[in-house]
Amino acid sequence: MMTAYDDVIDSIVAQGYHNHRKEGHSEAMSRGILRDLRKSCEPFEQDFSTGKIEAWLDRPSSAEGRARKADLIVAEPDPISSMPSLSGLRLCIENKSVITAHRNRTNRYDDLSDLVGVLHRKRPDAILVATVLIGLCQDVLNIPDVVKKFLSREDFERNVLPRLSTGDETLWTDFRGAVSHNRPADPGLTVQKFRGLPTRPPGRTDLVAYDYVLLVPVYIDNVNPPRIARDNIIGIDPDLEYQQMLDRICKAYGARWHL
Repeated sequence: MMTAYDDVIDSIVAQGYHNHRKEGHSEAMSRGILRDLRKSCEPFEQDFSTGKIEAWLDRPSSAEGRARKADLIVAEPDPISSMPSLSGLRLCIENKSVITAHRNRTNRYDDLSDLVGVLHRKRPDAILVATVLIGLCQDVLNIPDVVKKFLSREDFERNVLPRLSTGDETLWTDFRGAVSHNRPADPGLTVQKFRGLPTRPPGRTDLVAYDYVLLVPVYIDNVNPPRIARDNIIGIDPDLEYQQMLDRICKAYGARWHL
């Protein structure tokens, strides 16, 4: 099946590498989930096609102060501004990745833990979903933080970019100082960390928790072609979990707004 994270892989191939400092992977994930929800969830599509709800990418998650932005917000539009009404929030999806350095898992976990509390205070019955790409590669070529900083734009685009994600093993030696190293146990520890995020069944909107946390194992090192790790050692079936996520969102959406 074609999934939103297959769209992420396509976006990485198109760009040439995974830039963990930009929103490219997040936008591809959000658009893909929105597409698949509209295809598979009748009550969601009914409200979307009639304009009762709309979708926004990279919008503030709260009207309070300098709120961080949420990757995908589906909400009732404000009748005056046509912007999302956070009091009418119905679905929020936040996308993270732990690929280049698994030591960052705690920071990404804290981001998601903080967000769920903010959104629950705003709209307890909003459907909250987190997705996390989990890298299985022990070595990752860090392009945005290291390689690009020491090359001119022309040099990078002419001599490096065409080689990325193609299997050119000479990149490892040419840029050995740009290689981030992960330990063999890191992916499993990262899965364990994010499995600790609280989740709730469709009928329990009183719980401050996510409705679904989707963990997606991937092979992304910016040297070899990126791919979804459908066969992996951490016990995740990404296609099954993706379908379960869509089903959970649809069930919650129907229970909360279409009874």
